[in-house]
Amino acid sequence: MATSVAGEGQQCLNGIICDPQTKILTDLPSELLEHILCFPVLQHIDICNVSSCCKRLHDVCHGRGKVWGHQYKLRWPRLQRFYRQNECCDWLKEYKTRHRVGIQIRRMVESISKRFFTEVPCVGQVLGDSFAEIESLGMPEHFCEDELLFILNTDKRKSLTLKYYAKKILYFLRQQNILRSLKMFLEQPVEQQSALEGAVLVDQYCNPLADITLDSISAQLDEITEKVKKMLRIKNPSHPTLRNAQDFDLQRQVVCAINSVLYEQLQYKGNEFDYYNPLNSYIHQVLLRHTGIPISLSVLYMTLARKLGVQLEPVNFPNHFLLRWCQKPRGSEDIYDFVYIDAFGKGKQLTAKECEYLIGHQVTADYYSAISTTEVLLRMVGNLLNIGKRGEGNEKSYQLLRDSLDLYLTINPDNVQYLLLQARLYFHLGIWPEKVLDILQHIQALDPSQHGAVGYLVQHTLEHIQHKKHPLAPETKSRSTPEHLEVQYSVGLIMKHKRSGYNCVIYGWDPKCTMSQEWITTMRVHQLSNGANQPFYNVLVQDGTCRYAAQENLEPHSAPLEIGHPEVGRYFSEFADTHYVANEELQARYPEDTRETLGTVQKLYHRLTTSGDQDQTLASDQNTHQAMTM
Repeated sequence: MATSVAGEGQQCLNGIICDPQTKILTDLPSELLEHILCFPVLQHIDICNVSSCCKRLHDVCHGRGKVWGHQYKLRWPRLQRFYRQNECCDWLKEYKTRHRVGIQIRRMVESISKRFFTEVPCVGQVLGDSFAEIESLGMPEHFCEDELLFILNTDKRKSLTLKYYAKKILYFLRQQNILRSLKMFLEQPVEQQSALEGAVLVDQYCNPLADITLDSISAQLDEITEKVKKMLRIKNPSHPTLRNAQDFDLQRQVVCAINSVLYEQLQYKGNEFDYYNPLNSYIHQVLLRHTGIPISLSVLYMTLARKLGVQLEPVNFPNHFLLRWCQKPRGSEDIYDFVYIDAFGKGKQLTAKECEYLIGHQVTADYYSAISTTEVLLRMVGNLLNIGKRGEGNEKSYQLLRDSLDLYLTINPDNVQYLLLQARLYFHLGIWPEKVLDILQHIQALDPSQHGAVGYLVQHTLEHIQHKKHPLAPETKSRSTPEHLEVQYSVGLIMKHKRSGYNCVIYGWDPKCTMSQEWITTMRVHQLSNGANQPFYNVLVQDGTCRYAAQENLEPHSAPLEIGHPEVGRYFSEFADTHYVANEELQARYPEDTRETLGTVQKLYHRLTTSGDQDQTLASDQNTHQAMTM
């Protein structure tokens, strides 16, 4: 039997001799304990376990203390901008709330694919009322956004479907916030509305995932302003560069300095060769690319001039936006008392008559009038609308058309022409049928003469709603059935088009061409050796388009690569180096394709790898033999 003998002044506990002079962890000062518990290797579960050991450690890990504050900041660093420095906060409560939001958001995103998956991409789809689920959570919106960003920033090649829907939700959330900001902006007194701020809001709404802020845009303009001031000091050391200087000679020097800096030093220019590129309308892209169209360059030019004391006014001139500069000290409405500035034409100064030469015909005096900031925004958004209508019917053009319609109708909600266009667009895309009915009801109240177009859309929208209540079960295509035996390729394979040369990934197939006779004729399918009587494949192409390709025109890619198509995540969960892995929804449609794809890539690329390894081994053996015989 083992016995423990303790000397004088010592204590024995379970066979362990303890010196009463020895310090234990809980004897340390609270500040030191907090410092130890803030080591980066410790995670929230470790802090929970530590705080459960005893009352002393539980008190050190209290909710408002340094330990949980450190855990919160360590795990969610992007959220720090929502708190003041050294703010006293219940960090444990914040941590629990953010953690709970993360779980709920992830579950919701995961469920969306099952509810909204479609075989053919529904371009421009926004998933409609499903986003109301986020609002129903009743959680801080910045927590929801942070979780969505966390999903998007995980491993680039994995969780593609999760990222696809997380991106759509984030897009929607940010747009709703920007619309609220735009409505507040429009409610301000006219004299307080800045064309630059309005242009930034338009830019943000059309690019909600980009990091665009009014502060960052203003900072860039401040830098240009300082360059102009420097130029003024060089040319005229005594120039005051004061706001609202009444001396026209001093103002003229400011305008000349702006032209010198903007067009000569910084090389800003009008984009004559790619005029209808929407990037020309986004103020952050104008500053980045130093190119734009008349209205975006005019907003930039006018803002710089006003910062330097020259009051320019926007002019809604047809086909070519201009600025005007009054030459009378007390103002005037006579069009001949103004100099007109063409920001697109490197700041060229024009008379009223010379303005007409820009467009090739005469206009009435009304077109030379100054317009409000609201009218500037309508002109800017109208340009984007026209670009969207000119588009090729792909994801980008439909999204631009939707975004610009949303903006236009926020600014001018009773425009019947654009309300009808919005209703037709949503009807065409098959999204938000309930909202289509609301729009049509609003149109009917504004203009009863539209009852013919409204009645047609109402009837078919109601049919769509009924169809949604009783959806058809998705078709399942099994390769082993007799009518599918000629299908050589499977979903997930990365292919190359033999004739056009484009790279793509297969996301669906048909045993025979299922397109209309008109499409078959237009695409000259009859000129193919097997015509329409061969398998055809739905493919996502590297350039962002979706195509329908004949089997004889496709071949497996010799060196598989990622396909940068925005719809990849709708169909695939992962890029696995040689192929894409179909998500659960696509696998349900093509239940035998996953095994077929794995077998194909094994034959194609494993053989190449093995052959390459054998070649390297042979070369190595030859080198060794040569070295031994030398």
